[in-house]
Amino acid sequence: MQKLIIKGKRYLNGKILISGSKNATLPILAACILSNDIKLQNIPLVKDIFTMVELLEFIGLKVKIFKKQNTLEILNNGNKINTLAPYRLVKTMRAGVLVLGSLLTKYKKAKVSLPGGCAIGTRPVDLHLFAIKKMGAKIKIKNGYIIAEAKKRVERLNNKISFNFGWSN
Repeated sequence: MQKLIIKGKRYLNGKILISGSKNATLPILAACILSNDIKLQNIPLVKDIFTMVELLEFIGLKVKIFKKQNTLEILNNGNKINTLAPYRLVKTMRAGVLVLGSLLTKYKKAKVSLPGGCAIGTRPVDLHLFAIKKMGAKIKIKNGYIIAEAKKRVERLNNKISFNFGWSN
């Protein structure tokens, strides 16, 4: 194990810029479907983020990417919304299934491809489907797509939305 030994009577100080997290950014991007105008900063500009941006644009959102600032602006300006998330976009990233809840909540329907393969093995989406069913949606899987409908607005559990990123004090 390597170590760094510092000798002397000076305190160390300084600043480090920490990169944003892809795994935190992807669900936030999917949640942007629920809002009108969002600006996200410190976005890691990696392949899955660009694929999710392409998916949001396919759905009908307008996304501006500012690469030098690692910033995205997402606009939902009343364009015609497509409630389909096709296989060609969802197959390369498991996170594509995250748009299911947002589309269903806002538009009462969604058709989302089952995600493609994963380098670490298959990872089911049954927990997503279980939670959405518990909130009152009807779910069926047909021809590789999750088809979801809600006759009324999908209810939030306890009228609260909570995010837990796994950090503790």
